[in-house]
Amino acid sequence: MEEVIHIYHTNDLHSHLEHWPSIHKLVTERRRWHEEAGDEVLVFDIGDHMDRWHPLSDATRGKANCRLLNNARYDAATIGNNEGITLPFEDLDSMYLEKNFEMLVANLYKQDGSRPEWTKPYHVYISNSGTRIGVIGITVNFGQFYAQLGWKLNDPIDDLKKCVDQLKGETDIIILLSHLGIHDDEMIAGMFPEIDVILGGHTHHILHEGKEVGSSLLAGAGKFGYYTGHVTLKVDKDTKQILHKNAVLYDMNEADQAQDEQEKAEGYFREGKRLLTETVAFLQEDLKADPLQHSELSRMLTQALREWCNADCSFMNAGMILKGLDRGEVTKFDLLEICPHPINPCTIRMSGAELKEVLLQTRDEKWPHLQIKGLGFRGTVMGVMEYDGIEFQSKGNYTQIFINGKLIEAKEHYTLAIPDMFTFGRFFPEIQRAEEKKYWLPEFLRNMLEWKLASYSGI
Repeated sequence: MEEVIHIYHTNDLHSHLEHWPSIHKLVTERRRWHEEAGDEVLVFDIGDHMDRWHPLSDATRGKANCRLLNNARYDAATIGNNEGITLPFEDLDSMYLEKNFEMLVANLYKQDGSRPEWTKPYHVYISNSGTRIGVIGITVNFGQFYAQLGWKLNDPIDDLKKCVDQLKGETDIIILLSHLGIHDDEMIAGMFPEIDVILGGHTHHILHEGKEVGSSLLAGAGKFGYYTGHVTLKVDKDTKQILHKNAVLYDMNEADQAQDEQEKAEGYFREGKRLLTETVAFLQEDLKADPLQHSELSRMLTQALREWCNADCSFMNAGMILKGLDRGEVTKFDLLEICPHPINPCTIRMSGAELKEVLLQTRDEKWPHLQIKGLGFRGTVMGVMEYDGIEFQSKGNYTQIFINGKLIEAKEHYTLAIPDMFTFGRFFPEIQRAEEKKYWLPEFLRNMLEWKLASYSGI
């Protein structure tokens, strides 16, 4: 006799709620169908469900995302880096207090070594026929950023090994919710043959029919709710051995759409906008913005970046500002709309020789039209570079650089403020190599802009 276990999974939604009504419909209807047939059903989210570009997620600090998972009757979830390092400690620590599902994050701790009350490393589900299903959750190791926010993050592989050792004698099936990325998932499959299924996220990989690595079946459903994953396990009821594994993805653009899907998705957006109506500034004139042109608004943010971080100088790409602000009242929603990136300020301590090399690279003609994806950037093109505390003077083929009116000195050391994405991408080798980096968390660039606009407008 066989037992059938159905596992539905989503990952990296990033608060793109356009297809959430259809995902909700799919997983709730399928649960009802399978349970009526006597089969087992589990529904999991693999992290980065929340992203603060969306007004509802930003306004509620992710609590609305928790409610969406509750309403869709998810069984468990893990966190991604968007939940983990874009929220202040208090917001993440309270985000899941009203959850109706298990939060599984084996490698997350408070700084005293205790676990948050809303999470645990694994959970064991018992099917109707007595099959023991152990489910573990782990998240990507951005330990430095977690530490700055008041958390302690262990190496995920170390904690995964502890969980597997505990579960392999107590369960018949082990499932991993991994927000580590496809390459780590493949490595884990080789290291831990005891893990039967790895449901992945973080690298937005799409595995239409899964991928077998050793004895593990890997699955991944891309990003933004474009797909919902479905893994089917057929298990011998007597021996509890897995007889067959199967993985498929459902294209949510082609799936049976939930009634009024667009209207519901727009409703989520309107509710978030309503919650972000607090006035932060009042402008006497329009502030224009264009990524390919220098503007008062992008200059203002670049200046705020330097001042907030008490740096000697700063630079920023104008593409950070997606559009301008109209005269009159400016709300928190307006700032989210024009600067939605979960990007923090960063300061780099470097020699004048290193700083000069970086600044000369910023003048490369490739930057304005360069299209950027990832690294927290939510715009389209890099845009022109804006500078504060930095002046260039060209003499023939030679360019002199002045920092706050003084010629840059090769052996002097300077503090440069930049958006943190320049430290993650391969933009500037000198910045990548720099040892003295400080990330200013939890403030985003739009918090700098809000601070600057408030003084600019006199509020």
